[in-house]
Amino acid sequence: MRLTFVSTNAGKFREVREVLGDYGVDVRWSRRPLPELQATDLETVVAAKLSSAQERAKNVLVEDSGLFVPALHGFPGVYSAYVLDTLGLPGILQLLDGRDRRARFETVAGLALGRRRWTRTGECHGTIAPEPRGGQGFGYDPIFIPEGDTRTFGEMTPIEKNRQSHRARAMRRIGLLLKALS
Repeated sequence: MRLTFVSTNAGKFREVREVLGDYGVDVRWSRRPLPELQATDLETVVAAKLSSAQERAKNVLVEDSGLFVPALHGFPGVYSAYVLDTLGLPGILQLLDGRDRRARFETVAGLALGRRRWTRTGECHGTIAPEPRGGQGFGYDPIFIPEGDTRTFGEMTPIEKNRQSHRARAMRRIGLLLKALS
């Protein structure tokens, strides 16, 4: 099976390719921007991305992820990329000063094979570190500590992160779906 993963993020592509490779899926990368629909849930954003991605490829995979912080009423959530670009990690850490630091990452992956479409989700619960740590990964990785660990995703190797990350969990569910369909 060959899929085209559409995203501008090289880090996401490497993670997706690694996880789906375990399922015998050949993942190609189409590095192009997709619409970042301003919606209240990741599923709606993924549906819009999937529609746009299918304009150029038949078998496509897209995803959208968000960092949800209960102490901030779920913020930044679906606006995670925009907030990171606007406030950066220091801004997020400042917003959490003196607050409960529990958080969860969520990914919704959208798969289209011709006219058929599916979504699969993955979550990872954890906490926000008091300061950025580690030079691995991208985005919020230097401040997110998954449950059961003391290190941030930024301090983990890609293999260690893929054992427990939200994106890897969603992609394993995509891999299982593809296996069931074949």
